[in-house]
Amino acid sequence: MYLWVELQPRNTSIKRSSNMPAIALFSSTFTNETEIISELSTLTGSQIISDKDIIADACSKYKVDKNKLEQALYAKMSVFNQFTLEKEKHLALLKSSLAEKIGENERCIYYGFITLLIPPRVSHVLKVLIAGSKEQRIQRAVATGIAEKEAKRLIHKSDASAFELSDFLYKKEAWDPSLYDMVIPADQNTTKDILQIILENLHKSAVQKTDASVQAVKDMAICAQVELALLGKGHNLDVAADSGGVRLTVNKSVLNFGKLESEVAEIASGVGGVKTVEIIKGPDYKTSIYRKQQFALPSKVLLVDDEKEFAQTLSERLISRDVGSHAVYDGQQALDLLEDDRPDVMVLDLKMPGIDGIEVLRQTRMTHPNIKVIILTGHGTEADKKTCMELGAFAYLQKPTDIEKLSATIYEAYKSIAESGKTTAVAGEGSRNGRYG
Repeated sequence: MYLWVELQPRNTSIKRSSNMPAIALFSSTFTNETEIISELSTLTGSQIISDKDIIADACSKYKVDKNKLEQALYAKMSVFNQFTLEKEKHLALLKSSLAEKIGENERCIYYGFITLLIPPRVSHVLKVLIAGSKEQRIQRAVATGIAEKEAKRLIHKSDASAFELSDFLYKKEAWDPSLYDMVIPADQNTTKDILQIILENLHKSAVQKTDASVQAVKDMAICAQVELALLGKGHNLDVAADSGGVRLTVNKSVLNFGKLESEVAEIASGVGGVKTVEIIKGPDYKTSIYRKQQFALPSKVLLVDDEKEFAQTLSERLISRDVGSHAVYDGQQALDLLEDDRPDVMVLDLKMPGIDGIEVLRQTRMTHPNIKVIILTGHGTEADKKTCMELGAFAYLQKPTDIEKLSATIYEAYKSIAESGKTTAVAGEGSRNGRYG
């Protein structure tokens, strides 16, 4: 349902009812969103549940790292995600917590990126987007005392995060009207106007609670639990549920479909609330190869080498051995990647144009000491080897090296990481600095 609501004079008083629809409000930054949420809560007597609340609930319930959940909502997807499936796992945890909240609470305002996780079939939650033009948002930010350059940076970062998540979930832009029941332009309406529009639409029959919408919340929870069960076994499939009937869509071709079908059906059937399981082939089934992920194996290896063909070939050979890897082709690209992502192991060449391998090693050890760095070079000297080992390299190998020897060294590095109990998670990179509570 998509409603483009134009302002008409309204009375902002509202009769409170225990069956009042919940509200899911998403907004672009600097659209007076904090004031709108606060006033809306007062007028409706609704509890505000923000990203922060759902993240805290999932942390407590599933004993998961808060930073991982924040990254799943806000951060650019890791180049290693195809091997780790971390984004899918942590979004499923958030969906599960959110579904439970929706099922338990009658009168709530859900606010933030979590609102994008609510399926359209949950129709008794009124989904509202408050959107503003970039120019108007910059003006609002500057009026609060933020410098114009900083305002532009904050708006760009916020919009990029929103578009990253909506594209991941729906292959749509964050401001796409089809994702919402209502789109309200902040530039054309005052805060009072926006409140009037939302309150008026709470009375519409299309957003009242029905047996079907209540079941949709239960199906949302089932989907999340099935996703978690499948992802835990290395399977990344599209999951849909309807009244307890689960449909799994395989979008990549597999040599033995019958074996996969049997395995995933058994996993899904073991989830509480699942009545039936159907496995189908998706529209892209013939265009790519399905691979079950082996999480016990190395999955976040960064290759740094200016010989592009060598790096690409090495990456393919490692992937064929179930070692997840990603290649970059100079020292600057490696350091730039570390700004947003964290490999567990880096395989690093020494002689590269621009920033050489020794400088990359030095900076990596200073800023990310948990990353294990394996030097792989064809031009190094004994003096280079001594320097690298003194800087903290995990190992020093000479090209050409046997792929089995390199693989074994990577496994040793991972074993060292596991024994130390340290990971290379991006601490706080995904945080929205409290924007949603």
